[in-house]
Formats: sequence, C-alpha cells, structure tokens
Amino acid sequence: MRRIILAVLLLISGVCQAQMVQVVEKEQEVNGVIRRGQQLSVQIDPKTTEKAWKDYLSKKAGRVKSSKGVLTVEGAVIDTISSTPLRVISLVGSNAQGSNIWWTLDMGVAYVDKDATPKEHAAAESFMRGFARKLYREDVLRQINEAEEVLRATKSEQDRVVKDANSIQNQIDKNRQRKQDLKAELARNAEELKQLELNVEHNVKQQEISRQQVQDMEKSVEAVREKLKAIK
Repeated sequence: MRRIILAVLLLISGVCQAQMVQVVEKEQEVNGVIRRGQQLSVQIDPKTTEKAWKDYLSKKAGRVKSSKGVLTVEGAVIDTISSTPLRVISLVGSNAQGSNIWWTLDMGVAYVDKDATPKEHAAAESFMRGFARKLYREDVLRQINEAEEVLRATKSEQDRVVKDANSIQNQIDKNRQRKQDLKAELARNAEELKQLELNVEHNVKQQEISRQQVQDMEKSVEAVREKLKAIK
C-alpha cells in the first residue's frame, strides 16, 4: 500500500515539474559543419521525445529521413514559418533534466536567424513551443492514466482488505457462537452425567432388592419341597 501511494505522489510530482519550455539560440556541429539554429529543452526522456518529434515533423513539415541520428526534411512546407519550402536539419539529444531538440532551417537563400529573419525566427520558436506543449500534454495524460491505474489498484487492495476484515469478523462471530454452543453442550453433558450417576445408584439398589427377592423365593421353593417330602 505504501508503494502504491508513493507511486501516485511521484506521478503527481512529474506532472507538476513538466512545465518548463525553453528555446535558445545554439550552434551545433552536423556532419562536420557548424550550423546555427534553435534548441528546445524539455523534461521528457530522449526516446519518447525523438519519436514524438519525428511524428510531429512528419505531420507538420513532410517526410522525415533519419541517418546517424540526424533528422532531415527536404522541401519542408511549414506555412506558419515560411511561404517557401525549407530544408530542416534536426538533432535530438539528452541533458540532465530530459532532452534537447535542435534544428536549423535553410530557406534556400538564408538560414532562419534571429537578426537576419526575425519574423521567421519567432515563428520557428513558436513551432517548437507548440511541439513542447503537445509533448507535455501527452506526457501528463500518460501520467494521469498511470495514476488512474494506481488508483484502481489501490481501490482493489482496499476492497480486498475490507473483504478480509469481514471474513475475519465472521470467523470470530462463528467462533464465539461455537464457544457458546460448546458451553451449552458441556452443561447438558454435565446434567446427563449427573442423571446417569443417579441412575447407577438406583440400579445398585434395585439389584440388591432383586437379589433379596430371589433369595426369598428360593427359600419358599425349598420349603414347599420339604413339605412334599413329608407326604408319604
């Protein structure tokens, strides 16, 4: 039970912590070339983050290719960022709190940059923040589902404990009733024993009376025989 409660507390703690979204300018080496781009940090494990980011890019930008950890989208169409197709290069890594998502956007004539293309840069940052919110929502929903599973398990455990308590109480009640029945039976046995002892005493007296009667009858028979002998 304590482990179940602890699991719920940990899940709630995870929901509360997974709120910070940070996007910063960062240079990254990709295939030996230093590129400037944006990096998003999220408090979600890298494996979950990478899968979700691939799916997000596929739906929002186009077909995603993956090679040696580098994600690329050729001719990406992201209307919220640019009216012209983009070349997206992205990496997903880990940090002490969770994961980093880095990307750079090639507009063909220039890269999306905070100073050179502020509008596109802001839109790209908004795109990443939108992904982070979606990722966090999904993570919170997952944790809620897990918490509900824990809650169901807790309720089942509670039901089991209550059922056991009722069973134990029923056994106690039956034991008490059995004890009372045994006491009543012992009392009846004591009365029966007393009556049997009285019957034995009475029988002994009856045997003595019967024995005396037999002796008297034998004497009477013997007296009649003597009278018979006297007749000649």
